[in-house]
Amino acid sequence: MKTIKVISLFWLLAIASCASVQVNTDYDKSVDFSKYKTFAYYKTGIDKVEISDLDKKRILRSIDAVMLAKGFTKSDHPDLLVNINAKAEKNVNVNQFYSGWGYGWGPGWSPYLGGYYSVNNSTDGILTIDLIDAEKKELIWQGTGVGYLTKNVDKKDEVINNFVTQILSQYPPAKK
Repeated sequence: MKTIKVISLFWLLAIASCASVQVNTDYDKSVDFSKYKTFAYYKTGIDKVEISDLDKKRILRSIDAVMLAKGFTKSDHPDLLVNINAKAEKNVNVNQFYSGWGYGWGPGWSPYLGGYYSVNNSTDGILTIDLIDAEKKELIWQGTGVGYLTKNVDKKDEVINNFVTQILSQYPPAKK
């Protein structure tokens, strides 16, 4: 019974680590973020993003939902312009383990005894959300999220929404 609990905990942690997004933000400390109430998309920048139109729509729908939940409204004359950048990065991890009997010369020495290796491939997504002062045309806030991507169409909305939600949870920056 204890073994089942340990295995279940392992899988739960593995799934949770895949779902997590590492977020980093940067912003202009001289800006009063409370003055921004409306937003629109920076179409010129978004059109240049080299991802599928379906994923682009997923990202923009998620940004809409989060920004509206934060009290912003979409406008033809916005305070903020929202731009995105996205890319995928393939990772190959090779793990090696050799359990030889010991070091040096003598009976039982074998560098390959009990050895194995594993190769794991994964794809990390990197999503950057830029918030630009629409009047000054200056970047005022930037959030970047890095996390696991899925090819499963049924899970893409959930994964992308997780990225956007975690990134924009850092906006506006906490006052210090």
